[in-house]
Amino acid sequence: MSNPTETESLPRQRFQERFPLLALVIERILLSLLLLVAVSMLIFGGVEALPGDFATTYLGQSATPQAVANIRAELGLDRPVVTRYFEWLAGAVQGDFGTSWASKNSVSEQVGNRLGNSLFLAGFAAVISVPLAVGLGMLSVHFRNRMPDKIINVISLAAISLPEFFIGYLLILYFAVNFGIATFPATVYEGMGFIERLKAIALPTATLVLVVLAHMMRMTRAAILSVMSSAYMETAELKGLSAFRAIVKHAAPNALAPIINVVALNLAYLVVGVVVVEVVFVYPGMGQYMVDAVTVRDMPVVQACGLIFAAVYIFLNMLADILAIIANPRLRHPR
Repeated sequence: MSNPTETESLPRQRFQERFPLLALVIERILLSLLLLVAVSMLIFGGVEALPGDFATTYLGQSATPQAVANIRAELGLDRPVVTRYFEWLAGAVQGDFGTSWASKNSVSEQVGNRLGNSLFLAGFAAVISVPLAVGLGMLSVHFRNRMPDKIINVISLAAISLPEFFIGYLLILYFAVNFGIATFPATVYEGMGFIERLKAIALPTATLVLVVLAHMMRMTRAAILSVMSSAYMETAELKGLSAFRAIVKHAAPNALAPIINVVALNLAYLVVGVVVVEVVFVYPGMGQYMVDAVTVRDMPVVQACGLIFAAVYIFLNMLADILAIIANPRLRHPR
C-alpha cells in the first residue's frame, strides 16, 4: 500500500521532470511571496515596537491622558495588533496604505509621487553604472596584473571604503559650493522638465554610481577571471583569437549568471539604499519621505515605505534568480 504523502508528491515530481525550468521559476516566485509576507509581519511589528507615541508627539508633552486616549481611539491604536496588521495587509494588497496621521492625506498618493522620483534617480544611476561596471570589469581582466588593472582596483577599493554620505558631501563641497557647477534638487525639482531634472540629479546620481560601480566591477572581474581558467578559453586563444575578443565573445557570456546576480543586487540597493543619498541632497523621494515620517512617528507612512522597499528588493532578487536559471543551463535542472 502506497504512502499518502508519496502519492501526493507524485504530480509534483512529474511536473518537475516534465517542466524543470518552469518548476524552478514557480518555486522562486512562491518563496518570494512567502518572504514578502514574513517581511510585512516584521515591518509592522517593528514599527509597533518603536519607542514613542504619535498621539503624545502630536498633542505635545502637556496633553492630558484623556486627550491622548481619544487620539489613539480615533486612529484605531486601541485595537489588537493582530487585527490591525491583517487590515493593513489587506489594504496594502489592494494598493491602499491608509491615511497619513500627520498630513491627513492618502499615503498611496504621496508614495506614488515620491516613488516615481526615487525610481527616476535610481534608474538613471543604473543606466550609467551597469554598462560602465561590465566594461571596466572586462578591461581589468584584459590588463590583469598590469598598470590599468591596478589603477582600477585601487580606485574601486577607495570607492567601496567610503560611505555614500561622505561621497555626497564631498561632491557638494567641490561641485556645488567651490565651483558652483551643480544645483540641488531639493525645492526646485517639482515642475522641472526632463533636461532640468537630469541636471538637478547630477550630484546624487554621481554618488550612487560611485557607490555601486566598484562592487559591480569587482564582481564582474572575478566572474570573468573564473571562466578564463576553463579549457575552452585556452582553446579559443590557441585558435588565434585575441585576448580581448576571447573575453568578449566567450568569457563574458559564460560568466553571465553571476554578473546578472550582482547587477540585480546592486539595482536593489540603488532603490532601497537611496535613503541616505536622498537625505543628504534633500531629494524629494521615498527615502526622504520615510525619514520625515519617522521624525513625527507617522506610522502608516513608515510601514508603507518599508513594505515597498522590501517588495522592490525581493522582486529584484527573484528576478536575478530567474534570469540566472535561464542564463545558466546547469541551473535549469533541480538536483
